[in-house]
Amino acid sequence: MKKILSLTLFAALLVGASAQIDWKTIEQASKTESKGNTKLYFVDFYTSWCGWCKKMDRETFTHPVVAKILNTYYIPVKFDAEGTAEFTWDGNKYSNLAPVAGGRPSTHSFAKATLGTKMGFPSFGLFNTNQSRLTIVQGYQSADELVVILWYFASGDYKRYAFEKYQQIFDKEIRPKMNEKLGLE
Repeated sequence: MKKILSLTLFAALLVGASAQIDWKTIEQASKTESKGNTKLYFVDFYTSWCGWCKKMDRETFTHPVVAKILNTYYIPVKFDAEGTAEFTWDGNKYSNLAPVAGGRPSTHSFAKATLGTKMGFPSFGLFNTNQSRLTIVQGYQSADELVVILWYFASGDYKRYAFEKYQQIFDKEIRPKMNEKLGLE
């Protein structure tokens, strides 16, 4: 019984360890475009006070398939939308030098430029290899929902299918091919 329990615990630790996402800072990611990058960018816009952001950190970003797709096909970036990072992205300089308003930090210029008038957290920016925006996804996403979105862009299927159609055929037609390509079968 102890041996079975030990093996089960060991397997759980291996799965947990493999679900780690190799998050980059925005400063690190901003420098990769000029180095012949071949991966897409996934930018997680979060704030320290966002409860849904924390829920995604605990539940969605720890999912093994989400982690595998992000680590393999994307440069995953954690970006504090109220932080003070200074960097250049897609040829534009961004910073957050505005004073703190009412005890709360101001929104970073990169978050404003990327998210526009639909400011909300969590939000996610998907960018091509040259740091040009492909799409913005807003709101909490379960692991299953995020897998569909991530694979839609990582596979290049966004060039072939409308997203609504893709969602309809994903489980039956797309997921088996995705699992095979990710080595999950």
